[in-house]
Amino acid sequence: MARQNDSTVTEFVLEGLTDRPERQLPLFLLFPEIYGVTAMGNLGMILLITFNSKLQSPKYFFLGNLSFLDLFYSSVITPKLMENFVWEQNVISYPGCMTQLFFFCFFATAECYMLTAMAYDRYVAICSPLLYNVTMSPKVCSVLVTGVYIMASIEAVPYTISNIMLLFCEDNVIHHYFCDILPLLKLSCSITYINELLVVLVGGFNVLATIVAIIISYAFILCNILQIPSAEGKSKAFSTCGSHLTAVGVFYGSIIFMYFKPSSSSNMAQEKVASVFYTTVIPMLNPLIYSWRNKEVRNVLSKAIGMRYGPLQGSN
Repeated sequence: MARQNDSTVTEFVLEGLTDRPERQLPLFLLFPEIYGVTAMGNLGMILLITFNSKLQSPKYFFLGNLSFLDLFYSSVITPKLMENFVWEQNVISYPGCMTQLFFFCFFATAECYMLTAMAYDRYVAICSPLLYNVTMSPKVCSVLVTGVYIMASIEAVPYTISNIMLLFCEDNVIHHYFCDILPLLKLSCSITYINELLVVLVGGFNVLATIVAIIISYAFILCNILQIPSAEGKSKAFSTCGSHLTAVGVFYGSIIFMYFKPSSSSNMAQEKVASVFYTTVIPMLNPLIYSWRNKEVRNVLSKAIGMRYGPLQGSN
């Protein structure tokens, strides 16, 4: 690896999501709407959970933190993506690129560990319901969330430093719509073996550790659910986990497809689509699949809107 101050590159050009002119206008109309829904949905969840006394359980504490992560995770990527549809060249400075890389790694890693903490919360709620409030005390929840942010920092810092140490020569066009790890490694004129090894070891550890923890949690949950005698009880228990499992599958599926597939099967168009899922679409969907479909949240939201604008027709 070479030191950053030996690099001849002071700024990068982001290639964007597509170079086909006929797709620019539809995407320009689509992504501001996605970002608007993401910001409103996640900010709305944060405000509801923060200021409503009925949503102060551990489950909603984790949902609030997930909404916080999704709001800023999307904000790190999507606004810069939208510039590609406005300017002929989407330029980002070298410090700006490294800053975006750091926060991307931080929020992506934090999302993995927050999903794991939420899986543990569901495990305790279903397998030990009588001890739920004791096991998931405010102190325990705070420790878990603090651990999430610590683990995110532990991964983001070495990734960023290792990329700062790379040498970038004349070519400054990043074939992506944001400063991601792999496109930067492909662009560098340094030997990137250590960086690639870091992606496999650190990234692989985080993905494997969180996936194994989630699988173990749901193995115990499944065993417990199968012991419930009534079909209605089983259905209710499964319904509390369905949304979480859906989000876990989409998030980890796109991450694994992007970073852990054979290099011989690399396809930039497919990688960009996968990246859109976990940087833009998932932060928009999480408030929907986790929260807006939740009866308690719907009731609280209906009452809040009713107090402001009058009762909603058909609301509970």
